[in-house]
Amino acid sequence: MQLTLSDKSLPYQIFPGHGLVAYFSMEIAINPAMPTYSGGLGMLAGDTLRSAADLGVPLVAFTLAHRKGYFQQHLSADGEQTEDVQPWNPANFCKEEAARVTVSVEDRVVTVRAWRYDLVGRSGHVVPIYLLDTDLDVNSGWDRGLTDHLYGGDTNYRLQQEIVLGMGGARMANALGLTVSVYHMNEGHAALLTLALLESQLGGGPQGAATETDVAQVRNKCVFTTHTPVPAGHDRFSVEQSIRILGGDRTARLERLGCVSDGLLNMTLIALRFSRYANGVALQHGKVSRAMFPEAPIDSITNGVHASTWLSEPMQQLLDTHIPAWRYDNLCLRNAIDLPEQEMLQTHGRTKETLLGEVAARTGLVLNPKVLTLGFARRAATYKRASLLFTDPERLLAIAKQAGGLQVLYAGKAHPQDAPGKELIRSVIETAGKLSNDLLRVVYLENYAWDLGALLTAGVDVWVNTPRRPYEASGTSGMKAALNGVPSLSVLDGWWIEGCIEGLTGWAIEDGADDAGEALALYSKLESAVVPLYLDAPEKWAGLMRTTLAFNGSYFNTDRMVQQYVRKAYCPLKPKVAAQVEEPSLAN
Repeated sequence: MQLTLSDKSLPYQIFPGHGLVAYFSMEIAINPAMPTYSGGLGMLAGDTLRSAADLGVPLVAFTLAHRKGYFQQHLSADGEQTEDVQPWNPANFCKEEAARVTVSVEDRVVTVRAWRYDLVGRSGHVVPIYLLDTDLDVNSGWDRGLTDHLYGGDTNYRLQQEIVLGMGGARMANALGLTVSVYHMNEGHAALLTLALLESQLGGGPQGAATETDVAQVRNKCVFTTHTPVPAGHDRFSVEQSIRILGGDRTARLERLGCVSDGLLNMTLIALRFSRYANGVALQHGKVSRAMFPEAPIDSITNGVHASTWLSEPMQQLLDTHIPAWRYDNLCLRNAIDLPEQEMLQTHGRTKETLLGEVAARTGLVLNPKVLTLGFARRAATYKRASLLFTDPERLLAIAKQAGGLQVLYAGKAHPQDAPGKELIRSVIETAGKLSNDLLRVVYLENYAWDLGALLTAGVDVWVNTPRRPYEASGTSGMKAALNGVPSLSVLDGWWIEGCIEGLTGWAIEDGADDAGEALALYSKLESAVVPLYLDAPEKWAGLMRTTLAFNGSYFNTDRMVQQYVRKAYCPLKPKVAAQVEEPSLAN
């Protein structure tokens, strides 16, 4: 099926003759039953596409099938993480396309097919997602498994996957007859699509000298979003690997074009070199990215979350009663400032009961719905400092006594090859076992995934986030909590620099000289602000929930974010004369 902008029924009419936006991401959270994502990057991609479908944006997406998923997490009683594969069959969810393309991997010809999943928006508009798959009889046993594991294997496997995603995806778009005007690389994993576009510009194949005009032609079609605020997080491969896997001619071309730094082929440099627009995912992350890559103009578009995906059912019912227009215009969530206080408390109480019921079903532990409950759930990376709350156990116990009880719910996976992350989980569970008593209950829930994440962000009373600055690019779990009226207690990094209005959307953990200093700031804010408000002023707590939802929920959503991508990245205004500037028509 060929998709273009000729369909006048599309809610988004960008510019006449403009083709599709092709969105590339290594992982996309498409459906809770499809293990095609690992965490925040995939969730952000999925929410982006859901809002694009809701808004009628003419967009298609490409990712890998990941037939064996990320992994199923198991935690022993002493906190040791083990992993199982998550096999699934794309045929149960998707339609196989007839088109086939090939890519070269270590001088082998690898055939790629695509499975189509139609993501339907609230208006009926469809965003097709194409899951690339090499599990075909024509391929060797090794090559059949190239699209099996998300972030599996070593760097050799990763580069081979990125060839399939980038070069295979660009060729598949052409084979499917799609008219693409903009290629959006969500992180550097898909950067090699630019190489496929350049080779097509030159007539095919790795040979031939590329001029700056040729590069400009590719650049004019490409935009790039970076998500990583630390150098180690950017995909880099040795020149030897690149020559062996990608090919000598292609490696030499990329080196001539400035895509090799410190002897390493850098996927972020490739994406920046070939993009006319690049952005970080929060204001602070944009600053950090510009410092890392001073040669590139990098803007910022702050992340969001898809409102109807992350709002609990009770909260949706409350909003439907009082602010029904929120489903079509997330800005209307600003009117949550006037929601009835008692209804806010009752609605959250229902959501909290559902969460604690799930905790009981998973662990056998019965927690008290009246007790202040903190949530901390995210990828178990050391910079996120999951154990910061336990820096001074005696003080934490004293806070629990002050509050008449304190419950802390943890969840999060460590990458199978991340030994420090696994040790962090083990230490949190060990400490939880030592500290837990009648007043302080600490629970680590295994197999953090979409369904559990939705229950946690909606059902806890306070969302806690303690990253070491400036390593949080954005973070979105706190945004999901805010949509449900749950305030954050967080270090001022990532999105929270923009979202924190002290006492109205949550509280800031002030910077300290070291981890111990920031732990003291965390305890102080719990003692002086959080606990007294929760215990003694339920009406004021309800007011806090209203302002959290109104101020943060109305802005930190993917409807706003996608509209910024349309205006700034996909079809930016290019006025000839300032006085003649006109806004593009965003609706018929």
